[in-house]
Amino acid sequence: MFVVKWLLWALVALGLALLLAGRLGLLQGREPTLGVRDGRLKPPSKTPNSVTSQAALHPDHPMRARAEIAPLPLSGSGPETIARIQAIVEAMSGSRVVKREPDYLYVQFTSRLLRFVDDTEFWFDPAAQVVQVRSSSRIGHGDRGVNRARVDHIRAQLSQR
Repeated sequence: MFVVKWLLWALVALGLALLLAGRLGLLQGREPTLGVRDGRLKPPSKTPNSVTSQAALHPDHPMRARAEIAPLPLSGSGPETIARIQAIVEAMSGSRVVKREPDYLYVQFTSRLLRFVDDTEFWFDPAAQVVQVRSSSRIGHGDRGVNRARVDHIRAQLSQR
């Protein structure tokens, strides 16, 4: 009985410590270097916590198959689509637009409870006539499908506009 009580107290203490660490910003990780280089967004993470529409450009990457997601279709011109995406993400909880150019958008999403940060970028690819997307968690091994669900939500919202 003593061991069970001790384990419960230890779990409660660990949970409170994790919550406090999140509130103090200790779980945010470092802001990565992002952007478009030579027609490419950054490759997927080496852990299963990111998605990218350019996964096929990295055939030997260990997470290529898991990270693969379709690019976003245009809704008007490239700059018009980026503007529509910006309006969608600005209405989403925890979003903050970091960088906006006519053909590029970088957004940070911060989770409510533990303040984890995910970095999401959108780039109008003029050669393919689509919006390439990459979304990745800064820390942790997995993301429980959060980045894929976020991109799918933005895709659905974009198709309704």
